[in-house]
Amino acid sequence: MVAYFLRRILWLIPVLFTVSLITFIIMRSAPGGPWDTDAERRQVDAATLKSLEAYYGLDKPMWRQFVAYVFVDKNSVTREWVCGLICGNLGPSYRQHGRTVQSILFDPPPKESFWQSRFGYSLRLGLTALSFAVIFGIPIGVVAALKQNTLWDYIGLFIATSGISVPSFVLAIFLIIIFGSWLGWIDIIVDSWREIKYWIMPAMVLGFGTMAFTARLTRSAMLEVMRQDYVRTARAKGLAERVVVFRHMLKNALIPVVTILGPALAALVTGSFIIETMFSFPGMGGAYVQAIRQRDYSMIMGTTVIYALLVAVANLSVDLAYVLIDPRIRLEE
Repeated sequence: MVAYFLRRILWLIPVLFTVSLITFIIMRSAPGGPWDTDAERRQVDAATLKSLEAYYGLDKPMWRQFVAYVFVDKNSVTREWVCGLICGNLGPSYRQHGRTVQSILFDPPPKESFWQSRFGYSLRLGLTALSFAVIFGIPIGVVAALKQNTLWDYIGLFIATSGISVPSFVLAIFLIIIFGSWLGWIDIIVDSWREIKYWIMPAMVLGFGTMAFTARLTRSAMLEVMRQDYVRTARAKGLAERVVVFRHMLKNALIPVVTILGPALAALVTGSFIIETMFSFPGMGGAYVQAIRQRDYSMIMGTTVIYALLVAVANLSVDLAYVLIDPRIRLEE
């Protein structure tokens, strides 16, 4: 177990390196730079632009820039050695002068807790959306399987199919128009996200697709488990239906469901930038979209690496959870 865990941890190193390299190549292949917009507006003259590029090392060859970001390099202006990504340094923001990527994403406002940071907001939104998906998705799947080919089954399949078919941004637009514009039940422009009522719609929109997939997967797993011999044996022994469903059927049917929960949480956190942008949510997604618009290279690189790390850790957590759910599963040393 320990050897497997350590081996998987070490595999994160080449994964993150590959993600960083691909992101760097794609990012630098796109036209434009961090200060192009300012230069077009004549807010930055040629001399200042040259000084900025020299200060941040953008005047060096691309391979030098990548090595400097990932490993270590000497600043051509301050003459100081700076350790890069291998030391956990995500670099300074090119657009928000005087701030690092870590401070933008992880530092809360003064006298506030970590949960008020951009990463804290995105993590809370992802956890809320995942809770919504699990609380509604698993019961819908269970009821649809137990009431197969009945009205309840058809309703569950309709909800699941709709959630998978309708994109989240389309659902968000409809809900904003219906509940915000027509009915006036919610505020379209939110001044503060401290009240829980403002989180309901973004969490529902973000988690609706995961809820639908969870419902369909739970239904399929339950239908497969229902036909197993041990379920028929449990019923032949005279056990109550509640005991058969929850102790013998649902526990085994949840194995494929748990498989997707870890990556689902990572996907909800990393894929929330569309929903965050639509609802003006103060999370990582909004900062990521803004960084792409402004060609803030270090911000793009740092956020992408964090997203990749979240996905990799989520996949590892799923493998470890297998053993806790099903004792028959053993990890190879």
